[in-house]
Amino acid sequence: MASTTATRPAQTRSNRKRHTQNEGIIPLLARAVREVEASAQRGKATPANRTKFHVIALLMREERARIKTEEGVAESERAETLKRLDGIAGILAKTAARDTSLITLLEPAAPITEATRALKRKMLMQAGIELPEEAPAPEPRAAIVPPELAERQVEPAGIEARMRANPFLAPDLEPAQGPTPVVRLANWELLSPLLKSFEQGGGGSACMALPEPPVPDRLAPHGLELMQHQARLLAGVRDGHRSFLLADEPGLGKTAQSVLAASVAGAYPLLVVVPNVVKMNWAREAQRWTPQRRVTVIHGDGQDIDAFADIFVVNYEILDRHLSWISRFGFEGMVVDEAHMIKNVQSQRSRNVLAIADRIRERVANPLLIALTGTPLINDIDDFRAIWRFLGWTDAEKPGRELMASLEANGYTPADAGFYPAARQSVVDLGIVRRRKIDVAADLPAKRVVDLPVELDDDLGRGIREAERQLAAKLYERFSAMKNGKLGEKLSDEALVRMVCAQELEESNASADGTNVFTMVRQIGQAKAGLAADYAAQLARSVGKVVFFAKHIDVMDRAEAAFAERGLTTISIRGDQTATARQEQIDAFNQDPDVAIAVCSLTAAGVGVNLQAASDVVLAELSWTDAEQTQAIDRVHRIGQEEPVTAWRIVAAQTIDAKIAELIDRKAGLAARALDGAEAKHEDEDSVQLAALMQVLNEAIAAHE
Repeated sequence: MASTTATRPAQTRSNRKRHTQNEGIIPLLARAVREVEASAQRGKATPANRTKFHVIALLMREERARIKTEEGVAESERAETLKRLDGIAGILAKTAARDTSLITLLEPAAPITEATRALKRKMLMQAGIELPEEAPAPEPRAAIVPPELAERQVEPAGIEARMRANPFLAPDLEPAQGPTPVVRLANWELLSPLLKSFEQGGGGSACMALPEPPVPDRLAPHGLELMQHQARLLAGVRDGHRSFLLADEPGLGKTAQSVLAASVAGAYPLLVVVPNVVKMNWAREAQRWTPQRRVTVIHGDGQDIDAFADIFVVNYEILDRHLSWISRFGFEGMVVDEAHMIKNVQSQRSRNVLAIADRIRERVANPLLIALTGTPLINDIDDFRAIWRFLGWTDAEKPGRELMASLEANGYTPADAGFYPAARQSVVDLGIVRRRKIDVAADLPAKRVVDLPVELDDDLGRGIREAERQLAAKLYERFSAMKNGKLGEKLSDEALVRMVCAQELEESNASADGTNVFTMVRQIGQAKAGLAADYAAQLARSVGKVVFFAKHIDVMDRAEAAFAERGLTTISIRGDQTATARQEQIDAFNQDPDVAIAVCSLTAAGVGVNLQAASDVVLAELSWTDAEQTQAIDRVHRIGQEEPVTAWRIVAAQTIDAKIAELIDRKAGLAARALDGAEAKHEDEDSVQLAALMQVLNEAIAAHE
C-alpha cells in the first residue's frame, strides 16, 4: 500500500485545518478510539475491534510524524494537533491495560493484516484524504528457507539418490480446481467472524460426519484391534477425505489413526513432525500399526537416516536445518503432532511447518494433512489460525477455495445471525474430528481431580505469606496513587484494579527479581515439595505406581531425593534428555515392577507420553492453564488403562496457590464451547496470572475499607 505520508503534500491547507471543524483524520480517530474503549469495557476486544485498535495506532503514529515535520503549519495548530493525538494515545494505553492482548498491537513492528490495510485505507478516505489507486502486486513465492537459516541447511546421505529414483515425484495430473466465484462475501473480512463462530459456543460437538466403520475391521494389523471411533475416521479417509484437525481428547489413539490414515490413502512418503519427547514413541507406533512400512527417525543432521523409508519422523527443534531437502523430497502427506505448538504464526517453528505444507500442496492436488492435538485451544480462539492454515482451509487473510465456496453456498453474510452457526459447520465439515472419552470410550475408567490442601506452617510457609502481604501492599499503594490522581476521576475502581495488575504483570514478565506472582508461585512449589513427595510415597506404598508432576527442576530434585531416602525406585522425564533416553525411562516405568514413581516435568512429559502403568497422579505444582494440567493427567488416563484414574492436586491453603487452583478450573470452558458445543458462559477471559493479581488487590482494597 502506498505510504499515507507520501500523499499528504497533496492535501490543501483547508484540509489540514479540518481538525478544528470536526473533520479530517483526528476527529475520526477520536470517535473510533472511543468505540474500541467501550468494547474493551464490555469484555475482551472482538477481532474487528482489534483490527480497529491497530489501525488507530498506525494512523496516530503517522499523523504525529507528519505534524512534527510538515512545513507551513502554524505552531498553534501543531500544538493543538499533538495535544489531541496525546489524548488518543492515552485512551489506547488505558484500553490496552484493560485488555492486555492489545499491547502487542501498539508496537511498530506488529504484523499488518489485509483487514488492517483495508480498514486503514477506508478511514483515510473517510477523512477526505485522496489515495492513489493500487495495482495488486503479484505475490512472490516465499522461499521455504529464510536467509538466516540458509547456512544451517543439511542434506543427509542418500536423499539425492532417493529423489532420483523416487516414483512419487511424478507430476500430479489431477485437474486443478478453478477459482471460487465470490459474490455475496466479496467485501467482507471473514477470518474473524469464522473464529467468532466457534467462540460463541453452542451448535453441538465439533465433529464432521463420518461414515460407519467397515465390519469386520481389516485395517489394523494382526493382533491389534481398532476402536470404533478410530475405524470411522479411517472410513472417512477411504471415502476420499484428506485433511483433518484430529482433536480427540488425549488418550484416544490419535497416533494409530494417523499412521493408518496414511496407509489407507497411500500417502507415502509421509512426513511426521513431532515434539522431541515423543519422537521415538512415534516411530515405535508407526512400526506397530503399519509393520509393512519402513520408518526412519531424523536425529541432528540426519547422518543415520534411511532415505528409502516410507515414514520420516522429525522433531520441531531440528526442522529448520532440514527445510531445503524436505521441500524437494516429494512428500505425499504430512502429520503435525501436538499441533497447538504452532499456534504462534510468527514463530520460526510455525513458519517452518506452514512453508513445508504449502510446498506439498503445490505439487499434490489433495495431499493427506493431519493436525493432531487433544488441546487445540490453549489461551485464545486465535490458536485455530495456524492450524487452519496448515490444513489449507485458510491462508493468512481469507478462507481457502473450498471453505469460501461453502460460505457462499450458505447464503449469509457476517451481518446475519445465521452466518455464525452455518460458518462453524462449514469449518467442521472440512475435517474437524473431536471425540470425548465419555462419548466413545464408555469402558475407559473414570478420571477425577482431587485437591489436597496443605498447610505451610514452617518458616518457608510464613515467608510466603509475608511475601504475599508485601505484594498486596505494593499493588494497593499503586491503586491508591492512581485513585487519588487524575485517572481516579475518570476511571472506575474496577478499571484501576485492572490497570495496576496489568502493569505489575508486565514488570513481572520483564524481570524475575523482587516479589511478584511468578517468584511467589515458585517459592510455594518449593515449600510444597516435601509434602507432595510424602504423599506420593504413601500412595506408592499402598496402591502401586505413581506419576509425580512438577514444574520446576529444583522441586523434582527434592522429590527424587525424598523418594531415594525411602528406598523407592524412580525414573525421571525431563526436558534435557535425548529422545532415546526418555523412551528408556518410560519403558522402565511401564514394564519394571520395581520402579515405583515417575518424576516428570509438566512441560517435558505433559504431551505424547504413555504412563498408563499407573492410575494415580500427584500434581505437586500448579500449571498456569487447564490444558497443561489435563495433558499431564491424560498421560495416565488413556486407552488401555484398566483402573479409575485419580489426580491428587497439592494446593497450599491460605495462599495465592488456592486462588490459582480455583482460576484454572474456571478457565476450562474455552475448548468446551468451541469444540464440544457447550453453551457460552460469561466467564473471565483474563489470564490466570492477571486474574490472580486482581484477586489479591481486591482483597487488599476490601481490607482497607
